[in-house]
Amino acid sequence: MSETKSNDRCGALLFLHAQTALHPGSGTALGVVDLPVQRERHTDWPIIPGSALKGILRDACREKAKANYLEPSNEEDEKEKSLTPRQRANERVPDLLAAFGPGKIVANETAFAGAISVTDARILAFPVRSLRGVFAWVTCPTVIERLNRDLALAGLEPVQSLPKLDDSQREQAACDKQSPLLVQDGNARKLVLEEFEFTWVAEAEGVAAWLAMLAGRETLSAEFIKKRVVVLQDDDFCHFVRHATEVVARIGLEYEKKTVNQGALFYQEFLPAETMFYSVVLARGSRYDKHPAEPAKILKYIEETVKQVKFLQIGGDETIGKGICAVRLVNGKEGTQ
Repeated sequence: MSETKSNDRCGALLFLHAQTALHPGSGTALGVVDLPVQRERHTDWPIIPGSALKGILRDACREKAKANYLEPSNEEDEKEKSLTPRQRANERVPDLLAAFGPGKIVANETAFAGAISVTDARILAFPVRSLRGVFAWVTCPTVIERLNRDLALAGLEPVQSLPKLDDSQREQAACDKQSPLLVQDGNARKLVLEEFEFTWVAEAEGVAAWLAMLAGRETLSAEFIKKRVVVLQDDDFCHFVRHATEVVARIGLEYEKKTVNQGALFYQEFLPAETMFYSVVLARGSRYDKHPAEPAKILKYIEETVKQVKFLQIGGDETIGKGICAVRLVNGKEGTQ
């Protein structure tokens, strides 16, 4: 596989694997859930906004660099003294400024845009409870087709060996023939996901191996993932990502009496732990005239930060442990099979 290289752009895939429940909130409610997750308008599938991801990546870079900026650079500069180490890093790290742009409002004649672009994170695989094998990661042909298009945008090779499902038949599934999710029913193999029964019709080796490569940190975990990836038909996948999320009732208590405050009951939607997303990260050459850098160098800076932090907090409710995601940046130097 060749790395994405051109005169003005490099690309990589940012993979996100939720370790705890995730709430990328939409901020508005049109139904009975007061705080729903954000979704695509045309598919109603969950997404994580690219603006949020870019801010989270910048924060990770600041956090990594702040140890080198504990003291102000000029003892006579009172404004410099008032800044925290993270604020100093945000204003002074050349690689960070080249990648993300200035850290504050600057005059037009000195302003410049950052070199990286981060797309909205799209759903890749959704965890669904199973009668056997505990749970499955479900995906569908449309997800894989969109993934392959985005891989091409990043200059990466597509996922190979897509399973064939018969559109004229409903409730079909493709997965590993030896998957612990399967139930033998006479001569047929079945899967029971939530309250729905699916018939096994094909292997999903290419898709499963690709996901296992991204999410697996060692052979055992990679095998665990590979045997639990299930490709469903598009309509069945849509049902699960729309209706199999977690909806939690939350309350606010009156401090002295420990009773519910008037009007303080609300319902919040979470994506379950184990949900997988991906985003495309594109890097161009630096626009920062004090720190010229090629696209590959900009992307390498982001990759080193992601490799070091390994986990990022995404979405709301950070203080109650929500939104912790394992992250990995896959560029053209890494295979997809």
